[in-house]
Amino acid sequence: MDLQDQLKNLFPDHEFNKEENRTEAPEDKLWMQDDPIICKYEKRKGKPITILEGYTGADEDFKKLAKELKTRLSVGGSFKNDAIIIQGDYRDQIMNILKEKGFKVKRVGG
Repeated sequence: MDLQDQLKNLFPDHEFNKEENRTEAPEDKLWMQDDPIICKYEKRKGKPITILEGYTGADEDFKKLAKELKTRLSVGGSFKNDAIIIQGDYRDQIMNILKEKGFKVKRVGG
């Protein structure tokens, strides 16, 4: 018995629409830019961080990108001053994820 059948048993009078049964989330389109996003490594208070700068699109798109990176890498981070700050040295993984999405990425620093 799948979820749809269970819902029909719980709510027999409810009419299900096809729009309610969507299983796929709509694809979020991000602003693609010509300039590369700068991916650099720093140490703050002795701990490594990865910083992404140089996105020229809307802040909301950059925040969505930050959230996706944090969830895919299972790490903490924040969005401050038009930069994404990721806890840890994840430059290679972040660069691969951004290249898959179609962004140009430039590695800066060691």
